[in-house]
Amino acid sequence: MENSRLGTKILIEIERLILNSCSTKNKSRELHKAILKKYYNAADITIDYKRNRVTMDIVIDDQDYSHSKVNTVIATVPMNLSFKSICNLLRSCLEQDVKSLAFYARLLRDYANKDVTYMAI
Repeated sequence: MENSRLGTKILIEIERLILNSCSTKNKSRELHKAILKKYYNAADITIDYKRNRVTMDIVIDDQDYSHSKVNTVIATVPMNLSFKSICNLLRSCLEQDVKSLAFYARLLRDYANKDVTYMAI
């Protein structure tokens, strides 16, 4: 029961961070890219805010990837995604599994102005 309240709090705070990042003229582009990379398992992302378009390379198989060596050949699929609102797109990418909640807690720590500690168990 405690974990579900913590997860709910993390989701509320990450949604608030997304809304704040979308409402400012100086968009938190790295935050937006991090959320999209996590959700789509993308290797490279470019966001065109003027044309409402996201271009990315989606990794097909994670078994080809190794963090301990330089990955020169990874099978990817190029994807071109259009959106009406970057905030709605980012909010639709939020997931509630433990691994995602831990990722969002780290984003909150890195991007939020307040010093808050979240632990996803």
